[in-house]
Amino acid sequence: MFRKVLIANRGEIALRIHRACREMGIQTVAVHSTADADAMHVRLADESICIGGNASKDSYLNMASLISAATISGAEAIHPGVGFLSENAEFATMVEEHGFVFIGPTPEHIRIMGDKITAKKTVADLGIPVVPGTDGPVSPEGNIEELAADIGYPVLVKASGGGGGKGMQIVHDPANLREAITVASNEAMVNFGNPEVFIEKFLGRPRHIEIQVLADQHGNAVHLGERDCSLQRRHQKIWEEAPSPALTQEQRQQLGDKVAKATQRMGYRGAGTFEFLYENGEFYFIEMNTRIQVEHPISEMITGIDLVSEQIRVAAGEKLRFTQEDIRFGGHAIECRINAEDPESFFPSPGKITDYHAPGGLRVRVDSALYSGYSIPPYYDSLVSKLIVLGNDRQECLKRLHRALDEYVIGGIKTLIPLHQELCQNHDVIDGNYDIRWLEDFLEKRTKENSGGS
Repeated sequence: MFRKVLIANRGEIALRIHRACREMGIQTVAVHSTADADAMHVRLADESICIGGNASKDSYLNMASLISAATISGAEAIHPGVGFLSENAEFATMVEEHGFVFIGPTPEHIRIMGDKITAKKTVADLGIPVVPGTDGPVSPEGNIEELAADIGYPVLVKASGGGGGKGMQIVHDPANLREAITVASNEAMVNFGNPEVFIEKFLGRPRHIEIQVLADQHGNAVHLGERDCSLQRRHQKIWEEAPSPALTQEQRQQLGDKVAKATQRMGYRGAGTFEFLYENGEFYFIEMNTRIQVEHPISEMITGIDLVSEQIRVAAGEKLRFTQEDIRFGGHAIECRINAEDPESFFPSPGKITDYHAPGGLRVRVDSALYSGYSIPPYYDSLVSKLIVLGNDRQECLKRLHRALDEYVIGGIKTLIPLHQELCQNHDVIDGNYDIRWLEDFLEKRTKENSGGS
């Protein structure tokens, strides 16, 4: 097992990794930008190193600085967390070339799954259903109208690299297809440095279902059930739950087993997530995230398995300590993403935390690096806390969530807590009757009502 791990991230995920390491008897090295000198993960780590200025490109995205920090500190492995360089094949390669262990999949698997076109081809060959679409990238030139017509309108023009809703254009009319490809390609180039886009079928009102997998370097792979991430705004997840209220036990078992088998056949190592759109009883693969997910705690809550510690063990060469038959699913878990944003306008709301009180009680978990007096910098992602609750069933979970949200106090800034309080009392949400368009429709209707519109 490793003696010392460098955590190449910040915020709540850096603190989450630190805690897992500490419980395993592993020393931690926190890296930080100048803006994060007072961050909680920096305070709690065994040692810390400043790696650059406020901007991500000068610090958390600075590969040379991260490698230097690992060398100076004597770390043996680097955990990339989520975001930043966690799915960067070049960084994973650099880590290994400098003699460190990358706590994640191989650079090859990161590269394959980082390109959505290649990823779709790869999983299709492994028997995973995919969204109908083009076999390769498209451009404004060529016979694209015929390709789109074969797929069937509406279609989605989508960036081959990246995610988060960037580089995506919905096309309902063939007359707008070429312009949509140009716009999506330009946006993809700006955001991901890769202008390639492809076309796939646009599904009307699907649910977003993902399967958590875990695999070791000895040919063993398991799944930890599904998560429903359908409550999202502009392709950004707001609320996740496990298991999904939309699936039957037979469906979740069949999909989970199929994904675990594909993971094994790929020779994958570490934690990963297969993401699907689900509509009219059919699942369609859209992408694979080759890292730990923001929403991993709900899978931990219903299985009792610490995914981060298992990541570390797998990276150290150990075998999985359990088989698929050993995994027991129990209860229902929900995670609310608490962003430092105005719950009406969604404008970022960085600033100083004047009051802080986290909810507690049975089966209530808060993953956050906040504390009273801490100043949230304006340079990074707005996620500042995750509230996770577990109930024996979904209705108990919702009631516990409502209570926990009422207890949660984050003073000095605006957060999404009021929005989550609304959601857990909404009849559609209570009934589990929602899809990936539902939240945006809800917010649009609320805006009109508040402005006195019809």
